[in-house]
Amino acid sequence: MKIVGIGLLAYVALVVVLESTLGLVQPEFGDNIVITTTDSDGVSSDRVLGRDFSGGRLYASANHWPRAWYNGALENPRVRVTMDGVTADYIAVPVDEEEHARVSRDIGNGIGFKIMVGFAPQRFLRLDPVAGSAD
Repeated sequence: MKIVGIGLLAYVALVVVLESTLGLVQPEFGDNIVITTTDSDGVSSDRVLGRDFSGGRLYASANHWPRAWYNGALENPRVRVTMDGVTADYIAVPVDEEEHARVSRDIGNGIGFKIMVGFAPQRFLRLDPVAGSAD
């Protein structure tokens, strides 16, 4: 029992270190977007996210325990997204269960990823472009 407890504590510590590091470093590799959310006080913050497409539409996924950007987008769904050097306005739309299931199947994170992030529940926002807003 002691060994199991130590192993569980080590696993939790590893997840905390990984999640904290990702939140601070925000590594940019592969196909990323930068989403800018604005809180109720008008303060903007940027977050680097993976670029996820399903059915020809752009999605942002909260795959980690820290998800202030996600909660900010729910609070104020008008966001800015920078992708391939182009910044545009989008509306962040929470997905229903059916759309979540489809997007999850399309994008899907494997079990290895889920283990690394401590089985954080995955949440999706569909990013619907605002016409004529690209910079």
